[in-house]
Amino acid sequence: MEPMDVGGIERQRYGVFKFRPMADGLVLPFAAQCTHRAPGRGESARRLSWVLGLTAFVMCAEAAGGLVAHSLALLADAGHMLADVAAIALALFAARMARLPATPERTFGYLRIEILAALANGAVLFAIVVGIAIEAVSRLRHPAPVNATVLLGIATLGLGANVVAARILHHGHQHSLNQRAVFLHVVGDLLGSLAAVVAGGLILATGWTPADPILSLAISLLVLVSAGRLVRESVDVLLETAPAHIPLAAVHERLASVPGVSSVHDLHVWTVTSGVVAMSGHLVVRDPADHQRVLEEVQGRMGAFGIGHVTVQVEREQVCD
Repeated sequence: MEPMDVGGIERQRYGVFKFRPMADGLVLPFAAQCTHRAPGRGESARRLSWVLGLTAFVMCAEAAGGLVAHSLALLADAGHMLADVAAIALALFAARMARLPATPERTFGYLRIEILAALANGAVLFAIVVGIAIEAVSRLRHPAPVNATVLLGIATLGLGANVVAARILHHGHQHSLNQRAVFLHVVGDLLGSLAAVVAGGLILATGWTPADPILSLAISLLVLVSAGRLVRESVDVLLETAPAHIPLAAVHERLASVPGVSSVHDLHVWTVTSGVVAMSGHLVVRDPADHQRVLEEVQGRMGAFGIGHVTVQVEREQVCD
């Protein structure tokens, strides 16, 4: 039996199984592992890459325009987009990490890193909103002159770019908290650019400069609501809360109604990462001859809920430690 070195990691082959040494000297048969993959992550990474380049370009344009025009709306939007560049880069890194295979130490791979990235991006959105609010209040108390022409031109450029970025990310954002976090960043930028366009038009037409900080505050409140929802959903995943769209009572009822199942207990349903839902439970099945049929029936019924990773302990009598 000859050791093999694959990618710098020593592995040994036993028949059709591959084993990898673990820290405690034991080995894990990789062929005995099921592969857990979040759907659509390759496409998500490509979309994030496109949006990263577009956002960096618009950020530079808005920062320069804001300095020239003395516009808080543009500077706030540029600051928001600076955070977005970091947020998109983090999300892109997380999306690529999530595609790495599982290891004996990380049996689900790096799937949860996307949830951590989404949580971090939600926290950054909160910080941005607070910063914009503080600066807006300061501008209302101490108004500054605004070059409305430059403001309007740069804001229009930013609005167009953000519309394109939002369209790129809209596809699939419902199925990935990581991509949704970036989508919310981009939507916040889009609304910020829209506010800057409206402010520029109002200032050109009326000369009323408070329109700039007032609209920035209004947009910040909208972003705050979305950020709160994102953080809450990310925390729910990390706390392994049952998914909102899968009632635990309904799962229990479907399991208990399988022919041959006497009772169900110790039932858990949780989200590993967006698009990967897991379930575990104990089923009391009196007749050992029914075990395989029950397991196959349970797998199918859980698949109808969108639960792809099902772990069931079959018992003749209830065992609950």
